[in-house]
Amino acid sequence: MTASNLVKLKPGDTIGILGGGQLGRMLVLAAARLGLRCQVFSPDPDSPAFDVVQNATCAEYADVEALELFANDVDVVTYEFENVPAATAMVLAARRPVLPAQKILETTQDRLIEKDFVSKLGIGTADYADVSSVATLRAAIERIGLPAVIKTRRFGYDGKGQAIIRAGDDLEQVWQDLGTKSAILEAFVPFEREISVIAARSASGEVECFDVTENEHRDHILKTSRAPAAIPEELAAQARAIAEKIAAALDYVGVLAVEMFVVTGTDTPTVLVNEIAPRVHNSGHWTLDGASISQFEQHIRAIAGWPLGKPVRHGDVTMTNLIGDDILSYEQWLTVPGATVHLYGKGTPRPGRKMGHVTEVTPTRKP
Repeated sequence: MTASNLVKLKPGDTIGILGGGQLGRMLVLAAARLGLRCQVFSPDPDSPAFDVVQNATCAEYADVEALELFANDVDVVTYEFENVPAATAMVLAARRPVLPAQKILETTQDRLIEKDFVSKLGIGTADYADVSSVATLRAAIERIGLPAVIKTRRFGYDGKGQAIIRAGDDLEQVWQDLGTKSAILEAFVPFEREISVIAARSASGEVECFDVTENEHRDHILKTSRAPAAIPEELAAQARAIAEKIAAALDYVGVLAVEMFVVTGTDTPTVLVNEIAPRVHNSGHWTLDGASISQFEQHIRAIAGWPLGKPVRHGDVTMTNLIGDDILSYEQWLTVPGATVHLYGKGTPRPGRKMGHVTEVTPTRKP
């Protein structure tokens, strides 16, 4: 029997959260509604999640003494971002259940390992190749063709650590600018649209998927999400089945997001997996106001060993991220009928920084 099978929290128990950003903040609020306490561990003294907990630990992830004290105060540990250092997860896993499990981080923190994992499941992805030098980059381009996307294998998000390579580009300069010795080259996918599936899985193997979400990015950062995605139901079913297959293969406990491309050009459109996020996800924020249960509560239920909820969408939902100076328009959003404003308490806006989001729900008319 694994540690995840043994977790059964009761109201009043404490969940430890690694990471103090807006995802951690929203997990704390969801837990509080269920009578569960949270303690947040983050090295950033300005973490917005600190504002909504009684107990917080501000220390580096390598501080073993702080981690041990943190573990003593909590009943289970989860995380709000996937780049938790492996050593941190190991220290905590020796003392408390860590959900999702540490081995899942090992798969999803490295883009090449993740792509190999998905491919071995028989799930489609863009063509890809391991790149460790300019010479291997040239060889990969020979095989995959251009345009292509080069990405660092680790620590990239919101467009960071990646670049598009086009014919005529200086490969020596591209490699130098990437600043890594471990990269992956992916074929450029001429997708029709980007979608994601937010799925929750319990320790007993129960899976619940939210409606497939359609996403639009601006400057590589998610700007809007719409649910349901404007795709045929057969394609939506295919996307949900892929997310369920990935969750089962990982023996996952909690909420994960699977980002995908919808590709046309053949008789029937299909989907290719882009990335897996082993956590609650920006494209699932619409569930806070647009569904009977949010992704955050679903995650809390899963790691607490509680039954998952059955997500019921309240209507057509649009989520808009407030990025940088967008936050200055929050008062205008407060006057929009059907809109709910979520501000993260991050202080001074910076370009590219997610400061909040707005959800708009249009109830579906019954025939």
